[in-house]
Amino acid sequence: MLDDLHIHDFYRDAGRILLAMFNQFPVPATVYVEDISGPDMPDEYGLHSPRHLACLGAMTWLRQSGYIDFSQLVRQEAMEDAVLSHKGFLLLINTEAEPEENNAQLLNRAVRDGSSPQLQTLLERLMREFSAL
Repeated sequence: MLDDLHIHDFYRDAGRILLAMFNQFPVPATVYVEDISGPDMPDEYGLHSPRHLACLGAMTWLRQSGYIDFSQLVRQEAMEDAVLSHKGFLLLINTEAEPEENNAQLLNRAVRDGSSPQLQTLLERLMREFSAL
């Protein structure tokens, strides 16, 4: 089976985006793609790397799925006035699965430890549980 690196990157980006929003909540903030995915070196035509664009895609997907909201994209560099939605906030403060920790703490540990399978399992579980919100 192929290792779907782009899916692992998506989960890492999604986790970092949600945590960035949680750490600013409820104040809207500008979140830069490079702060989530790392430095980018546009090519000679000014086009961003596939990695940068994938992170931008994760941002827009989280918005379309109702986990975050933002007023606009600033070119392909950032999302402006970004904030957790009600659904995203509930997803992160929930403590049902692990009563001693909320989901934001679990997510923070998974992102920090760098375990792709742990991060993927956690985000899949959270998004399944909160898909009906």
